[in-house]
This record gives sequence, structure tokens and C-alpha cells, in this order.
Amino acid sequence: MSPLVITILVVSGIGLLIAIAYCNHWVERKKLETSRRTSELNDRIQRCSGLSDALPGQLMSADLKLLLSRLQLHFVNQLLLLDKKNQSAISRKQALTQQLSLGQDIVLNNPLQAINSEPRGNEVRQQLENLHTLILRSAKDGALSVQEAKHWQGEVQHLLAQMHIELFSSIGRLALQNGQPGRARRAFEQGVQMLHKQPSPERYQRAIEKLQAQLEQANSQLVETSPAPLAEDSELNAGLKGLETEEDWKKKSIYD
Repeated sequence: MSPLVITILVVSGIGLLIAIAYCNHWVERKKLETSRRTSELNDRIQRCSGLSDALPGQLMSADLKLLLSRLQLHFVNQLLLLDKKNQSAISRKQALTQQLSLGQDIVLNNPLQAINSEPRGNEVRQQLENLHTLILRSAKDGALSVQEAKHWQGEVQHLLAQMHIELFSSIGRLALQNGQPGRARRAFEQGVQMLHKQPSPERYQRAIEKLQAQLEQANSQLVETSPAPLAEDSELNAGLKGLETEEDWKKKSIYD
């Protein structure tokens, strides 16, 4: 065998090894990318499902339920492109398709939940922030149009305002019942200030008027429960006024 043939065989062998290594690397990279994307899609699906089930009933609407179902279906379809035999995804797709076919008659089974404490308010606020993030990511992925995303950003802001109305009203009323008009006043004031800062405060005019009426009630109760001036204080004030009068008289006598 000539040296040239040997050289060609060696070079060919090296080239083959490089090609095999590259193919293995590409396959592993593809597996990692598929695994990452699958995990990401499952996370999006769970977030949609969690929000759809956990949001308080007073904040849930047919339009919002349909949006979350539609986003879920989008992510499920993306998941099936990666694994067409995923039985869990297939079953979920069938259920979501059936839900979406109901349109405005979609079942709303979220129970009403009292939002009457700061910890509970923080929980609901976090849910709405998660919804806002989901909308932004869905627009980035093409699941929502830019126009739809802007619309739902405004709706999330409205839901946040509704949540705060209930929170501050509940805290204020409870404080009044417990004889804490100062705490009640702070809650009602926060509610009024928050609504005035909204992009369209006129949308909340009735809520503002109600909170202001409650604020006046808290102020009245605060005045009624404020301790009257002590007799000793009155005597002390009278004595001070007497001293001031005496000093004025002395000054007048000196200068006269």
C-alpha cells in the first residue's frame, strides 16, 4: 500500500471521527434544547392553569378565563410539536378545546375569597403580577398580538385597583368595628389616594365617593373618641396666660 493511500485513509478516518463527534454533539445539544423547551412550556401551562383556578371569583371573568385557556392551548400545542405521543398533553388539549368552544358560557367556578388583610392582599397582588408577566411573555412568543397584550395589561391594572378597593375598604371597616378609627382613616385614605393615581380615575368615581364617605365616618369617630382636655391642662393654660398678661403689664410699666 502506497504512502499516498495510507495518508488518504488516515485523513479520511480523522474526518470521519470529527464528523461523528460533531453529530453526537449536535444530538446532545438538540436533546438539551428539547428538554429545556419542554420544561419551559410545562411551566407556562402550569402557570396558566394555576391562575385560572386560584384567582378569587370576584376578579375572574369569562374573558379572562377564555384568555388563560387559549394561552394554555397554545403552549400545549407547542409541547405536542416536541412530543406528539405525550398523552397528558393530548388529554389537556381535548379538555381545553371543549372549554373554549363554550365561549362566554365557559364555566366560572372560582370561589369568592375575602381580601381583608395585608398578607392576603399581597398574595392576590402576586397572582396579578404573575398574570401580567405571563401576558408579556405570551406577546413575546407570539401567542398574543401586541394590541391584545396592551388591552390585557390595562385589564390587569383594573383588577389590581379592584383588589385594593376591597382590601382598604375591608381593613377600614374592620378597624371601625374594633374601635380603631385612626387605623380605619389610614386605610380609607390609602384607598382614595390609590384610586386618584389610576390612569383613568373617573372609572372609579363611585368607589372614591364611597371611600370618602367612610373616611368622613372614621374622622367623626376619631373626634368622638379623642380624650377631652384635662382640668389640670386647662388650669395650666390659664396660669400661663396669666403670666403672659403679667409680663406684658411689667413691660408696659417699665417702658411707660
